[in-house]
Order: sequence, then structure tokens, then C-alpha cells
Amino acid sequence: MMKKENTRETDILYKGTRVKKIARTPETLPLYLTTAFNVDDLTDLKNRYKEQGYTYIRTRNPNRNALSELVTYLEKGQNSIVCSSGMAAISTTLLTTCHSGDHIIADHTLYGESIDLLEKLKTYDVSVTFVNITDLDEVEKAFTKHTVAVYTETISNPMINTIDIKKIAALTHEHQGQLIIDNTFATSYLLSPLAQGADIVVNSLTKFANGHSDVCLGSVTGSNEFIKKAYDLQVLLGTTAAPFDAWLCERGMRTMDLRVKKQSDNALELAKFLENSKFVKKVHYIGLVNHSQHQLAKKQFSNGYGGMLSFELPENEPLLDKFLNKLTFVHYAMTLGGYRTTVSHPATSSHYDMPRDERLKLGITDGLLRVSVGIENVNDLIEDFKNALTVYDV
Repeated sequence: MMKKENTRETDILYKGTRVKKIARTPETLPLYLTTAFNVDDLTDLKNRYKEQGYTYIRTRNPNRNALSELVTYLEKGQNSIVCSSGMAAISTTLLTTCHSGDHIIADHTLYGESIDLLEKLKTYDVSVTFVNITDLDEVEKAFTKHTVAVYTETISNPMINTIDIKKIAALTHEHQGQLIIDNTFATSYLLSPLAQGADIVVNSLTKFANGHSDVCLGSVTGSNEFIKKAYDLQVLLGTTAAPFDAWLCERGMRTMDLRVKKQSDNALELAKFLENSKFVKKVHYIGLVNHSQHQLAKKQFSNGYGGMLSFELPENEPLLDKFLNKLTFVHYAMTLGGYRTTVSHPATSSHYDMPRDERLKLGITDGLLRVSVGIENVNDLIEDFKNALTVYDV
């Protein structure tokens, strides 16, 4: 009697010559929706531990690894981790960097929830000093013997200011600290913070990297040594990303350069239009020649100045509501970076929890609107804003 072979599905998929050629050379990245990977025996398991192989979804997944390799390449780093959200990336980074008794210097115009997180670190005996990151003298004075990091953004949310990365990096390293930069608004297509001297880069991949408003992800990129520590903590915190989200984002990033270039071009044209509107009090966009940081941005950025801008309207809530309602294909959304143009109101969203007097000191008035510019026809986009602004013609 012929002995029956112990043939498994994996043997059929990967050991047959014809099937092997088909299965192992897909045009697009396969999606691995599995919580675990089978192992042959204890020797196989030990080898996977040693070689950082696949065992359980929280520790490693092929889709997450593929995305982290892509992010690492684009950000010009040594290694990366991919997290379940932008805030997961930020929190994992800060918890990896800081310990009880440490001190952090942070920009005072950060994304609102980044500020909230830094404030909560104070309960763990981590002190934080918020500064105007564009004032190097103020930054210099904020350093103490306990300072371990400076945290900032390449383009601030929502005031759309930028920073001199090389100068801040030099100052940070002079005090033996690490420079952590959120590169979400700029993306690696426009700017590479690591190449300019930063030590760690975080991104909300939810935004421009994915670009389709259907994924929540974040990333951290840095040295192999730092990412190893961040990875070990990430596994314990459970901030790892789901396979399907990673698969969607990897697909989205294939067109990031095309989208961000178009978004940057559209944003510049829209900013110019708004700047010349009699109903608009002020426009914040570093691509405008009269912006106080335009020369710095021109020297530091490549391929454009990003798809984010903000502008100020009169502080009149009823008229602001009429303006928002009169927009046709531009809509209010609690996110940014997608292929469609969206607006938001920082005073009642990203900086809702900030006391009004502190918010006003940053320039975040009740009439400030943040715009995430999409890839629409720019003439249609301008016409939509032009039509909606007529509500102020009273």
C-alpha cells in the first residue's frame, strides 16, 4: 500500500514549481489577514524568534513590515515602526524617549492633542516647556541639564509656520538632546527632516501618505537603536497597525508624490486668491512670497510648500456657518490630507480644549479656518470659495 503524503496547503502553494512562480511574484502586495502564522515545531519557532520571523499579528505582519520599509526608504532613515494612528506614533516615541525626571522642549503651536499628551506626561514626572520654536534664543534659554528632546513639526498645525531644522538640530545636539519632528504636513516628498539633522521623525500616515481618508495609521522613523526600543515598547502597548490598514496605506503611498505635488500647486493658487479677497483678513501659507518665512521655506523645501493653509475671516459665527454651508464640493471634515479639499475650524476642533486667551496668543482666532487642499481642478476650487465668500458682502 502506497504511503499517503502529509501534504499541507502551504506545501502546495510554495513547493510546486508552477504554483510557486504564480504565488510568489504578485504584481501587488498580498494582504495577510491572519492573527497567527503556523510553525512546524519548536526548532522552527526558535528560529523565527531569532530571525524576527512571523508568529503573531501584534509582533509582526508582512503588510506592516512592507509599509515600514517603504516609510524608512522615503524618510531616509535606518528603520521604522508603523502604528495604529498618528497619536500612537507620537505617544510611543515620547514614552520611548522620556523617563521620570526628564525634560522636553516643545513648540507651543503643535497639534492640539500633541500638546494634551505632553501635558499628561507631567503626571509621570516629565517636565515640558512650550516655546516659540522659531525663536532660537527662546529655545536656547529653555534647555536644562535634564532636557532629553525637542519636539516640533515641519509645518505647524494650524498656523502653517515652518522651522529651520538644521539650526534647531545643532542647538539640540549641543545640549545632548534628540530632535523629534512631526513631518505629517510636509511628507517626505517635500522635506526630509532626518537628512537635515533631525533624529526621529513621526508621521500621521492617516493624512497625506495614505491620501484617501480611509485609514488611521502612524509611523516612527529613526536609528536602528531607537526603533528597536520603540518596537519593544510598541508590542507591549499594543499600538501596532492592522494588516488591512497597512495594505491600504502602502497602496496609497505609491501615488503620494503625484498627489502632494498637485495639492501643493492647488494650495498656492488658492492662497493667492484668498490673499487678494476683500473678505479675508489674513492668509497663512509659507508658499506666499510675503510670508515671513517664505525665504526659509524656499531654501528648505523641494517640490512645493504643501497642501495645508489657513485663513482668517471676521469673528462672526452665524456668517461663518453660512460660508461653510455655501461651499459646494468642499466640506468640513475632522481630518486632512485626502484627495478632496476639506476645511476645519481649529477653535472648535483641534484646539477646542485650549483656553481662549492662550489660543488667541497663538493667532488661532474664532474666524480662523484650516484648509486641506485636494487634487480637484484648481479653477473649480477657487470658484467654490469665491462663491461662498459672498455671504460676507453685507
